[in-house]
Amino acid sequence: MLTKSRAMMSLLGGAAVLAAALTPLPALSEVESNDPIKITRHDWTGQYVTIEIMGEVLKKAGYNIEYVQADYIAQFAGLKTGDLHLAMEIWATTGQAALDEAVATGKVENLGETGMQAIEEWWYPEYMKEKCPGLPNWEALKACGEAFATPETAPKGRYLGGPVSWEGRDDERVVALDLPFEVVHAGTDGALFAELESAYQRKAPIMLWVYAPHWAPVKFKGEWVDFPKYSTECYEDASWGSNPDEKYDCGKPRGPIYKAAWVGLKDKWPGAHKIIENFKITNEDMGAMVVAVDLEGKKVADVVAAWLDANKDRWSKWLP
Repeated sequence: MLTKSRAMMSLLGGAAVLAAALTPLPALSEVESNDPIKITRHDWTGQYVTIEIMGEVLKKAGYNIEYVQADYIAQFAGLKTGDLHLAMEIWATTGQAALDEAVATGKVENLGETGMQAIEEWWYPEYMKEKCPGLPNWEALKACGEAFATPETAPKGRYLGGPVSWEGRDDERVVALDLPFEVVHAGTDGALFAELESAYQRKAPIMLWVYAPHWAPVKFKGEWVDFPKYSTECYEDASWGSNPDEKYDCGKPRGPIYKAAWVGLKDKWPGAHKIIENFKITNEDMGAMVVAVDLEGKKVADVVAAWLDANKDRWSKWLP
């Protein structure tokens, strides 16, 4: 499973500062290939931070890096063919099935967990509990959809989902659990959280997709809806769960954020392969860096440079 357009500008605008702030280390050995390792870039701040950290450490080891804009799910097609080489954030919450399918082809490798644990679920501000008694139990929503309505969706409540490319099965979930809600997808991550900011300040009704690690559940008081616990059967077998005719009658999965790579990466760049396997970062690390970018207005490159400078003892251990 962040103000992305701003973060994109920050990532590019801070490149010079990052280069100046970090004293390059000599390559540990001759790299196996000077061809660039192509790392996918998506559309949320945390992912920009993750790839920038990974890219800078790989550069220190002598590798060339290229960041390639790619759709979160469609990127697997490029990883299978080797046109793309590395994806640094595959969330078990929304990308597990796509990752498993790609690995099963033998063309993509799961390089293990990043160290971050993901939550992506329906979320509401704490003040909405007064208007919808019974929350966070999902069944409370059956009786209070109108409390979350907007002029465009009334009498149904509005659920503001993430961009369509994130998937998440929210449209199917509404049908399967017979919820009086209409799903409206935000165009960007930035638009999603701009609406939360605005609604929270006005104490206006809002139900939306919130994920962690992220600054929103830290800055705002609120809760995730307690849906029936996810299981693979829920997503695969309609007979599972409360609705015998529909799949997705449960919450979203929770779990690790993975790294995935073209299977040929380990042969072409074996040293880089080891560095990527060793990469680990925590939710706390990521949360602090996202806050610095999205709430404090700092550049992604500057934030990454500061983290690398303060954590040399950690990332140096990733090097072979």
